[in-house]
Amino acid sequence: MTPNAASAGPSRRSLLASTAVAAAAVAGGMPLLTACGDSGGGSRGGTTSGKDAKKLLPSYVANNVVAPDIPARNGSAAGFTRGLDLAGLKTSVPKKLGKGGKVSVMAPFWGSPPKQDNPYYRAMNDVVGADVVWQNQDGNTYDQKLGAVLASSSIPDVVVIPGWNMGGKIPSAIISKFADLGPYLSGDGAKEYPNLAAIPTDAWQRSIFGGKLRGLPMPAAYVTNIVPLYRKDLFDKEGYEVPRSADEFMALAKEITNARAKRWACGDMKWTAFNAFGVLSGSEKPLGWGLVDGKLVNRVETQEYLEALEWTRKLFAAGYVHPDFELGKSASTDPGPKFAAGEFLIYNNDISQWYGRTAEQANQNPDFKVSGMDVFGHDGGSPTLWATQPANIFAFVSKKASESVVRDVLALANVTAAPYGTKEYMLTNYGVEGTHYTLKNGVPVKTDQGNNEVINAYVMIASPAPTLAHPDFPDVTRAQVEWQQRMGAFTRKSPFYGMQITEPARWTNLSNDFEQLEDDIVRGHKKIGDMQQAVSDWRTKGGDKLRDWYRKILDENGSAAG
Repeated sequence: MTPNAASAGPSRRSLLASTAVAAAAVAGGMPLLTACGDSGGGSRGGTTSGKDAKKLLPSYVANNVVAPDIPARNGSAAGFTRGLDLAGLKTSVPKKLGKGGKVSVMAPFWGSPPKQDNPYYRAMNDVVGADVVWQNQDGNTYDQKLGAVLASSSIPDVVVIPGWNMGGKIPSAIISKFADLGPYLSGDGAKEYPNLAAIPTDAWQRSIFGGKLRGLPMPAAYVTNIVPLYRKDLFDKEGYEVPRSADEFMALAKEITNARAKRWACGDMKWTAFNAFGVLSGSEKPLGWGLVDGKLVNRVETQEYLEALEWTRKLFAAGYVHPDFELGKSASTDPGPKFAAGEFLIYNNDISQWYGRTAEQANQNPDFKVSGMDVFGHDGGSPTLWATQPANIFAFVSKKASESVVRDVLALANVTAAPYGTKEYMLTNYGVEGTHYTLKNGVPVKTDQGNNEVINAYVMIASPAPTLAHPDFPDVTRAQVEWQQRMGAFTRKSPFYGMQITEPARWTNLSNDFEQLEDDIVRGHKKIGDMQQAVSDWRTKGGDKLRDWYRKILDENGSAAG
């Protein structure tokens, strides 16, 4: 995985890591992508829902310490647009809840970890009331280290596991190696940790593994995080109108493209095509199943899936796609510079890039303006969008941890889950004022020391409800949240939304080749017929049996579809 770099022809797995880094580095905790797909042993995994789940879940108590400027709606994040006033920051953790013990934490880390005894770590530990000792591991190879550690008899007190690392035997290891936090957090137990009680219930639902509440979640907005980003400044200059159907997009792409002038319309728009044609989510295996006339159908079996691929293929075939995407360059290729240069005017990527592109061009290109197109229904009507998962990264506590250590971990999570606008949030995300950041016109700006020390660590333990906050670009914050709210109005929840499902090991690799085949088809290297054959093979090799297995889960647990 390559953090901090978006793919020219992006894959879910590469984008997951880059988005996690964006979340750790940008104020507000950007929405994260979901897991690439769970796999492992067990017949039912963590599919507890309904009445059984309610017994396990923490009582939800909204956090009213700070009111957002734009309240969450339709599954969106909450938005904060105003500048910060350090003197007016609220306190969400009035007293230390830690028991003063030592807590070892293993988590993925992108970059060079700072020394353990640094001012940021000391300040955080002081607020928590515990001595947190970090065992940071390279995020790019984290799955290898994770497997080795979980197979050993010596496990740190806390292990952070992103959803995209939950392959192979990891799900069964989670169930066998990590503690049930239910005795501490279920029901009113969470009220002892108010910031944890304020985490949305859907995120806690996702934290049930093997019938027990085991994870401390990093919540995410469930509205699709894939935005068709476009150069609004150039659209305004040329008089281009934002398309409202697949045909209008194709006509606009033809109008924009002039290869001789080194200008193309767009990047690889496959993800937007899936949304425009109403294809079930491909971000995690369970979300790829939907009910059609009472029958459980996988996304790859639908006509909409083939139509989305064919439409994307036509974009490539007509020469409207920038050559970098045509070549399918690796995940290390950042589309930013050529997007900024105007070589292409539209590309789809994580919503965090709306702010990221704006911030990086603010000084060198003041006329530059990026915006996000509303996802259009392919026929010009309203789109049918599918919810992503409400939590995607989790921290787990070792079964061997004493009650005192568990309490220290919960005290730690209660600090890191503090909402935007609190002293604890500022400390977790920016460090110590004057040492790690300064405030300029209400905007926190990290110092070199802050950039070296306040990264990738404490933010991985637990997070507040999804938040977008960019006081340096309040218009971007408002636009992002309002985009989520509009798209949220068209978003439905598929049958297995919010469930933590572990597929049996025998079907682990059943759909591994589909993403590559998709990319080959849209680039003209393979044909739609090749996909139809692949789907037929998928059915006979286990897809139909997997359908029956999911049907049993659905019958036993009920549907989350909405």
